Amino acid sequence: MLGLLDFSGKVVLVTGGTSGIGKATAQLFVQLGATVYATGRRADAGAALAAEGIRFLPADHQVADDCERVVASVLRETGRLDVLFNNAGWIFLADAEHSSEADWQKILDLNVIGAWRMAKAAIPTMRAQGGGVIVNNASDWGLKGGRGAVAYCSSKGALVQMSKAMALDLGPDRIRVNAVCPGDTVVEWWTAGQYDGMALVTPAAEAEERAKDWVPLGRLGQAEDVARAVVFLASDMAAYITGVALPVDGGNSAQ
Repeated sequence: MLGLLDFSGKVVLVTGGTSGIGKATAQLFVQLGATVYATGRRADAGAALAAEGIRFLPADHQVADDCERVVASVLRETGRLDVLFNNAGWIFLADAEHSSEADWQKILDLNVIGAWRMAKAAIPTMRAQGGGVIVNNASDWGLKGGRGAVAYCSSKGALVQMSKAMALDLGPDRIRVNAVCPGDTVVEWWTAGQYDGMALVTPAAEAEERAKDWVPLGRLGQAEDVARAVVFLASDMAAYITGVALPVDGGNSAQ
């Protein structure tokens, strides 16, 4: 049974892999034997990944050429691509009245169109090699909505539906497509108290205390919790699973 989690000989590409969920997922794939590539915009953070056996490719997934380039780089070096984890994304916290058209364009371009760009570049190779797996990082807010984040919720809802539609289209090619839908997850920027220049209303420590009352499992998520779900969906343990949006939120979306 453990062999179903063996990724030896498999090639994995993780977008936004220099921190948080992406980094934890890349690290776990390495531990399970995969050859792992991770993208990001910060060269310093990317350089640190090399010590962990993760190959860094600089990229901005709002740029179509970058998406095509990183997939081409992986294929040039390895000749295959077995797993694509579309993790790169952006969060913008505002309601409809206080968000701008530029905010909407950026979040949709990165969270939705960026994931599509990567999938489009990966699909021909996955089809030719007889199959592959795409996992998209959505959100439980893409399933049920949330206050003060209308553009973010919309982008993650779109990513959920894109995953389902792609699963239908690509099933005959033995390419499985699923989404993970994390709840509130403690990552570096939340611990630091700000994200992309925005001060956070609720510090991570305060949210962790509140989680004892409002999250069924009584705690916030950790990046490793989501990483394990991604690896499961990418593994042969999930060989008959496609088109699902898997909540990884301590039961929060069940409320």
